[in-house]
Amino acid sequence: MHNRRTVFLVVAGATSVSLALSACGKSEPEDSAKGDTVGIAMPTRASERWITDGNTIVRDLKGNGYKTRLVYGDDDPAQQVEQIQDLIDQHVDALIVAAIDNRSLRKVLQQAADAEIPVISYDRLILGTKNVDYYASFDNEQVGRLQARYIIEKLGIEDSKGPFNIELFAGSKDDNNTKYFFDGAMQLLQPYLDKKLLVVRSGQTKLDEVTTLRWDGATARKRMGRILAESYTGSRVDAVLSPYDGISIGVLAAFESDGYGSAGKPLPVVTGQDAELASVKSIIAGRQSQTVYKDLRHLAEVAAAMADDLLHGREPNVNDTSTYNNGSKVVPAYLLQPEGVDKTNYRSVLVASGYYTEGELK
Repeated sequence: MHNRRTVFLVVAGATSVSLALSACGKSEPEDSAKGDTVGIAMPTRASERWITDGNTIVRDLKGNGYKTRLVYGDDDPAQQVEQIQDLIDQHVDALIVAAIDNRSLRKVLQQAADAEIPVISYDRLILGTKNVDYYASFDNEQVGRLQARYIIEKLGIEDSKGPFNIELFAGSKDDNNTKYFFDGAMQLLQPYLDKKLLVVRSGQTKLDEVTTLRWDGATARKRMGRILAESYTGSRVDAVLSPYDGISIGVLAAFESDGYGSAGKPLPVVTGQDAELASVKSIIAGRQSQTVYKDLRHLAEVAAAMADDLLHGREPNVNDTSTYNNGSKVVPAYLLQPEGVDKTNYRSVLVASGYYTEGELK
């Protein structure tokens, strides 16, 4: 099947989405691509969400008649490059990859292009290469805005309450989404920082000062512990902008080690992302405050539909053709909408949709 561009690279990161896509060009039979193999390379098994992503994409593709090969890079960029190279050497007809380092794949993607391999960047935009054809993700700035809006509302800053102490965390510096999450949040938080209604006592407010390599919770816990020891003697933290549930768990552990969590010293408002099971349970228990839910089932649907369309010579459906410039080209994208979740609405959002059962949340 390699006389056409039949190998895909879908590189990772919510609402129901229409996957009816327009046909273009090819006149081959509708089932001609069935039986092709899609290689799927996810970044890590350390995060629940990527396991869900990988398994769901496999399910959707197999349900549509494709074979699949799923690998995990275990947060090692070099290992991921080798895995993608191996999948190309195995002559898979589609590659689905969640990038660990968004700039480490340029050379192997050139090899994919030389083999007429179209590339769909999944959730994490791959940078610095023209060999990315499509991007499937969520509205990443909206994720940050949802987190910031929650902090603003819970602290009551709009009612002229304050000042409040806040600390800022961001994701991994090698993940392109980190900037979008942080920029989205700071669009709303910066005016209150300027007015001194929000105060970052550590002084760490720039993106390069607050990143968390590999989104690692243990790294976040150490940094939060240092901030508490150096900047909060005799004062308390009121809120933490955390971009991801695993980071939130680490931050909360640092607070609890410092004596937070009592009536006299309550835990601060702590945001999150991905609605991972442990963090949803933490929200229900009154520890973590909020998370941003991204229905990975729908993201997998979009990716699988893009692959199916491209394998059949159809043009995939997109809803953004201007936002995501990877440094070499603007990559056409399909973006899904995230949704904020806290203790007040987790049942209506997560349980009612079938994402979790009541039993799983106990």
